[in-house]
Amino acid sequence: MTGARALSVSVVLFGVLALGASPARAEISVIDDAGTTVRLAQPARRIITLAPHMAETLFAAGAGERLVGTVEFSDFPPEVKKLPLVGGYSRLNLEAIAALKPDLIIAWQSGNAPAHIERLRALGLPIYVSQPNRIEDVAKEIERIGVLAGTQPVANDVAAKYRQRLADIRKRYSDRPTVRTFYQVWKQPLSTIGGRQIISSVIALCGGENVFGKLDALAPVVSVESVIAANPEAIVASGMDASRPEWLDDWKRWPAITAVARDNLFFVQPELIQRHTPRLLEGAERLCQHLETARSRRPK
Repeated sequence: MTGARALSVSVVLFGVLALGASPARAEISVIDDAGTTVRLAQPARRIITLAPHMAETLFAAGAGERLVGTVEFSDFPPEVKKLPLVGGYSRLNLEAIAALKPDLIIAWQSGNAPAHIERLRALGLPIYVSQPNRIEDVAKEIERIGVLAGTQPVANDVAAKYRQRLADIRKRYSDRPTVRTFYQVWKQPLSTIGGRQIISSVIALCGGENVFGKLDALAPVVSVESVIAANPEAIVASGMDASRPEWLDDWKRWPAITAVARDNLFFVQPELIQRHTPRLLEGAERLCQHLETARSRRPK
């Protein structure tokens, strides 16, 4: 055998041996919002989401085709409505979840019962826990889902565009005069958002100040008297659907509140501001516009 031929055979043999010694796939791992490392042997192919916002985020990350089940009120994009339901986010059907044989479950830390999550873990099912509390966290969530589903090119592109749009909004409103804002989630009980809730960071993005931002609870119950004492310049409500809630006008009974005196009673559709998804920036832009209206109504 000539020297050149021997060298060629040696190179090919080395390559074959090296290939055989290497694993077919590297383990996938990400750290979820609960601080737990989620490990998969390969990208997930059968995913169940236990909250409406996570189904939407999964599609945004390019992994919609891997979604095999979700919960009630998952309605965006429209394809989600065709999927099997495994109960509601607060009352899961654990048997239905197991029957779908998922290789990844995406849970909602503040929405799913901890006992349900632990029971699913006891079945040996990999669980990623989601809880983005800041508007910036949505992009990170999209990227992590892309890693778990093996759709990084799509997910990373969507995350980059989200960050750019966020930066544009921040640049536009960061120096605007502060508007003290009361965000009303519901009427009975009268509930709002605390400083750790993602909507509070949206208010800050728009140059607003959450009048209950010092409260630690995500969705604290407050009194009418405490709202009157806070005297917000703007009151923003969401409600349950695309219609402006009738109870928003109940505040007109207290004309001494600055928001009422200046007719700064605003509505933002809940699916645009109460879900931790890319559409959150649509809700943010609407809220920012409302706060600009409040600024324009100040006495000259």
